[in-house]
Amino acid sequence: MDETGLPSGYRREAHDSVTSTSSVVLERARNGDPGGLWVTARDQTEGRGRRGRHWTTGEGNLAASLLLVDPAPPPIAATISFVAGLALHRAIVGLAGIALVERLKLKWPNDLLLGGRKVAGILVEGEKMADGRFAVAVGIGVNCLSHPQSEATFAADDLMTGGVAIESERLFAGLAFTMADEIERWDRGGGFAEVRSAWLDRAYGIGERITVNLNDRVIDGSFETLDDDGRLVLGRPGGARETISAGDLFFAGRA
Repeated sequence: MDETGLPSGYRREAHDSVTSTSSVVLERARNGDPGGLWVTARDQTEGRGRRGRHWTTGEGNLAASLLLVDPAPPPIAATISFVAGLALHRAIVGLAGIALVERLKLKWPNDLLLGGRKVAGILVEGEKMADGRFAVAVGIGVNCLSHPQSEATFAADDLMTGGVAIESERLFAGLAFTMADEIERWDRGGGFAEVRSAWLDRAYGIGERITVNLNDRVIDGSFETLDDDGRLVLGRPGGARETISAGDLFFAGRA
C-alpha cells in the first residue's frame, strides 16, 4: 500500500460526475498516462454497458474504471474481464463474509448476480494509442444501494436489497486490492488458466440449459464450461459442442 491507500503502483481520480469513467481513463491514456489509474465517479451521464446499452449509476452505487496499458501478452489480454469479475466477487465476499458465496455468482461473460439477479456489470474497452501502446479501460459498475427498474437482458437488483450492506467507497477500497492481486496472478503468474478455474468455481448455471442471443441467430444448448480463451462451450444435441465468443445468455425457466 502507498500513501494513497491503494496498492503500490496504482492511483485514483475521484469525481462527482463524468460522462463515463472509462471515457476519462482512455482520455488520460491518450495524454500519456502510463496506466494503473482508477477513475471513480458518483454519477455518470453517459455510462455504457455491453452492446451499446446505457448503464445507469444510481445514488450510492459504484462506478469505477481502471486504466491498464499493455496489460498482458496478447494471447491472454482479452480475458481481463474474467479477472475483473473474479476480483469483484472476492472483494464483496471479503467484506460481506464467506456465507455469501452460495448466493453471489459470476454470469458469463461479465455480470455478477446475487440470488440470480444482476447487481454488477463489467465492460472492457481497448484503444491503440498513437505511440503504439494499447490502452484498456476496465469499467466496473456495482448497484450497491439502488438499481434500475428495468434491465434489458437480465433482472436487476442491488446489494442492499439483497441483504448485503456495503457502501461504495468501502467496496472500492477492497476491489482495488483484489484487482491488483488478480492482475498479478493473471499477467505474471498462472495466466488465464488459474483465473479460469477460479471463475468456474463461482460460475452461475454450469450444466444448465441456456439460450444465447447472438448478432445473427439464437442458439440453445447446455452451459458446459469455458475454453482456454474464455469462450463459452455450449453442448448441443447429439453431443456436438460449439464455442461462443460473445452473446447475451439466458437460463431456461429463470428471470
